Amino acid sequence: MTTTQLQPMPGDWRRALAVVAHPDDLEYGCSAAIAAWTDEGREVAYVLATRGEAGIDTLEPERCGPLREREQRASAAVVGVSAVEFLDHRDGVIEYGTALRRDIAAAIRRHRPELVITLNHRDTWGGVAWNTPDHVAVGRATLDAAGDAGNRWIFPELTEQGLQPWDGVRWVAVAGSSTPTHAVDATSGMERAVRSLLEHRTYIEALTDEDPETYVRGFLTGHAEATGERFGGKPAVAFELFPR
Repeated sequence: MTTTQLQPMPGDWRRALAVVAHPDDLEYGCSAAIAAWTDEGREVAYVLATRGEAGIDTLEPERCGPLREREQRASAAVVGVSAVEFLDHRDGVIEYGTALRRDIAAAIRRHRPELVITLNHRDTWGGVAWNTPDHVAVGRATLDAAGDAGNRWIFPELTEQGLQPWDGVRWVAVAGSSTPTHAVDATSGMERAVRSLLEHRTYIEALTDEDPETYVRGFLTGHAEATGERFGGKPAVAFELFPR
C-alpha cells in the first residue's frame, strides 16, 4: 500500500492566529512549526479559551490558573510569540455555541490573520482515544468563527465595538488530526519546541513520574519522526488544512 505523502504548508502569508482550549495544547506538537515561522519573520499570536485552571488535581483552580498562564506566556516566548490572550471560558466545561464563536470571531477580527490554527475538533484521537469536550468545542468553534469573522451580519455588535469584519482567513490548519494533509519541517524548531513544552513544568510533573526533559523530548521527536515518514524523511509537524 502506498502511503500518501504530506504536502508542504502554504508559505504566502504573514500573520497567523492559533486558537486552542488550554495552556500546553499548542506545545504538544505545534511549537516546532511556530518557531520556524517566526524565524521567517511571520507574526503568530495565541488565543486560549481557558487558563487551564482545572488541569492539575493537586492544585485548586484559583492557584492553578495564574500559574498556568505564566507558564504559557513563557512557553510562547521561547518560540517567538509575544501576543497571548485568554478568553476566560471555564476549563473543562467550555460550551460550543454562539458565545464561543463570537469570542473567537472577535479575536480573528483583532489579529486579522491569513492562517488560523487550532487543535483536533473530532470526537477521538485517531479512533483510539476519546478527545476532551473542550478540544472538540474550541476546534469546531474556530473552524466556524473563521467564516463568522468576515460576515458583518452574524455578530453586528462586534462592528459596533470597532472590530471591522475580516474576510482574509485563507486557511484553517488543524493540528493533531488523524487525517493530515500538509506538514512543516520541524528540524530548525525542534530544540525550541522541547524548551517551550518544558515551560509547562508544573503540569508535566503532575502528569508523569518520568524525567520532564526525557518525557518531552521523547514525545515530540517521536511524533515528528513518525510524521516525517510521509514528508520526505524530515521530522515534521502535520496539519489538516481547510482552505477557505
